[in-house]
Amino acid sequence: MRLLHTMLRVGNLERSIEFYTELLGMKLLRTSENSEYQYTLAFLGYGEEDTHTVLELTYNWDKDSYDMGTAYGHIAIGADDIYAVCEELERRGADVYRKPGPVKGGSTVIAFVRDPDGYAVELIQE
Repeated sequence: MRLLHTMLRVGNLERSIEFYTELLGMKLLRTSENSEYQYTLAFLGYGEEDTHTVLELTYNWDKDSYDMGTAYGHIAIGADDIYAVCEELERRGADVYRKPGPVKGGSTVIAFVRDPDGYAVELIQE
């Protein structure tokens, strides 16, 4: 078995695709639309679905926001230069709410940014 994807519900599909592709460097792999049930799916990632875990964005046509639950934490993305990535994210208006630095009690360098819907994305220095 392998992990296939993580799904996030988004309020504006185009805005979310732009964030994950233009700011975080993912590729839009495919989209599909279901007019009967009024939703659109977009799959994004750093590699093809047959070999990589990807992100599924679900846009329900009648919904533009969601309540954040307390159980969900974040997705994590590895970065070659976390400081440069965070600088570019901030330059482009993203909310880097935890600046790059060592994790409490450890040496791994991490940062956190919010996507357009408020989901947390952890960046980890590789």
